[in-house]
Amino acid sequence: MMAGNVMKGLFCSLFDYKTEKYIVAKNKRVGVLYRLIQLSIIGYLIGWVFVSKKGYQETDEAIQSSVITKLKGTSMTNTTESGLLVWGPEDYVIPPQGEAVFFVVTNFLETPNQKLGYCAESPKVLDGHCQNDNDCEDGKMVVAGHGVESGRCLREDENSNGTCEIFGWCPIERRFKPQGPLLTSAENFTVYIKNFIQFPKFKFVKSNVLETSKESYLKKCRYDEKLNPYCPIFRLGDITRRAGHNFQDMATFGGSIGIMIQWDCDLDKGYSSCHPQYHFTRLDVNVSNESIAMGFNFRHTRYFKNAAGVSYRSLFKVYGIRFNIMVHGKAGKFSIIPTAINVGSGLALMGAGAFVCDMVLLYIMKKGTAYRERKFEGCRNSKPASKDNGVEDRKGAMDQETMTPVD
Repeated sequence: MMAGNVMKGLFCSLFDYKTEKYIVAKNKRVGVLYRLIQLSIIGYLIGWVFVSKKGYQETDEAIQSSVITKLKGTSMTNTTESGLLVWGPEDYVIPPQGEAVFFVVTNFLETPNQKLGYCAESPKVLDGHCQNDNDCEDGKMVVAGHGVESGRCLREDENSNGTCEIFGWCPIERRFKPQGPLLTSAENFTVYIKNFIQFPKFKFVKSNVLETSKESYLKKCRYDEKLNPYCPIFRLGDITRRAGHNFQDMATFGGSIGIMIQWDCDLDKGYSSCHPQYHFTRLDVNVSNESIAMGFNFRHTRYFKNAAGVSYRSLFKVYGIRFNIMVHGKAGKFSIIPTAINVGSGLALMGAGAFVCDMVLLYIMKKGTAYRERKFEGCRNSKPASKDNGVEDRKGAMDQETMTPVD
């Protein structure tokens, strides 16, 4: 019988509703603190989470991008080694396939008409120094040199140091620093940067080129952030200027420029509000500004044969500007899931504010003991009431429930 009553009581308690007991503390300082915390949380939720960070949106940062480049412009050089030359995009753009990373020649040093044969190693190559033939091992590759040692030490006289004779492309490369850029008109070259982007989560596709049927538009326009934001044709001199450097200063020894295309798209505002933003920076400048780390150059050759069929080559050490096009972006669109999560987080912060005020009220204020006595109630297990005094116990309990605490 007893077990049945216990089970019945537990079953009935499943349908009980329990509510919290609140105590109103007439304390202005704690009340002001509580309202300030509430206002701060509401301001953070509205101003930062929803307005600034758009916490009501679902985002996609997995941008898919394709970049195609095309350069135009001509320049002319006249050197002792090459004579009069006209340079077109097929000459000064490396590689010529129109990739996101390309190099534009602005200066060069040429060592013309090299052919395979025997000649002295350069005195600037340390591994090629010698005092006699024993220092030059036949068939040994010269470290950081230009060929294979023949076993002979070439010296002007017996009292001087010499260099090993090598078998390689002779005469060896000319070693001197350029005095100024040769392709002086390179800053007027233009580059056409065609960029296609896609956000797969939202199936959103767009290009940085104006959607128009006028074929003459791209032939005449130039990029302007306000007037022509969808004309992706840039003058090279303007790119370096936007990066904070002078083109002619960079053209002598070369350099590296980064072109960042940023797509921040709020798809709730529509297709037309998603615009590309361009940023330019120089990449080969370090913190210590050491000039030895700046610049960009490499070597390449052009081969040919004379009438007798003998192979020759011209060695070019080219200086220029390397352009790196990098595309970043994200898209956002309203979604109920992040909205609900951020609203729930804000409500949870409200509870944290109440907890802070409770700690101040109960443990920091001078009257904290009195507040704790009102907030926390203790009870003890009492013995079952006897049949004789059951009525009196129930009456006493009723009186206790109706008591009002006196301040």
